[in-house]
Amino acid sequence: MDKIKKYTDMAYELGADTVVAITPDNIVFDGRTILKCMFGCKDWGKGCTCPSRPGYLPLKEMKELLVMYKTVLIVHSRNKKAAQNASLAIENEAYLDGDALSFSMSDCALCEDCAGRSGKPCRNVMKARPSFHSVGIDVFSTAAKLGLPLKPLRSETDEQNWYAAVWLN
Repeated sequence: MDKIKKYTDMAYELGADTVVAITPDNIVFDGRTILKCMFGCKDWGKGCTCPSRPGYLPLKEMKELLVMYKTVLIVHSRNKKAAQNASLAIENEAYLDGDALSFSMSDCALCEDCAGRSGKPCRNVMKARPSFHSVGIDVFSTAAKLGLPLKPLRSETDEQNWYAAVWLN
């Protein structure tokens, strides 16, 4: 079985609504995303996967690394945890299939209450991954370019769309 089909099927089984395989040149990078992190996120300086953490790679360096991958599997779900679980499962399966550098990204939904918010270390350091915007990816423009649903929410009751990605060789 083709590996991309295998991973796509896994994502659907784990709750994905849409899965798209693309190349990195279809990702819209825009360093201004960090401004939304800095001045629009209550977790800035606290979240365990926050770009404000010591040792976090600068956006330019992250982009240089990410564009080296051959395929990006975009996982869309209306459930944040499903998107993250699917991307982590695919990363692990790709690793077992011989892609030692496969890498998942998603907004973190591992813990109900992030330990970083209270100044403690991450409880899931082996699974925690950065979000798109925290590495300079414009998720809104990328979703639009791919014809995927995403728009700003006017209310907390609006339908949400969550995105994860798995970077593959």
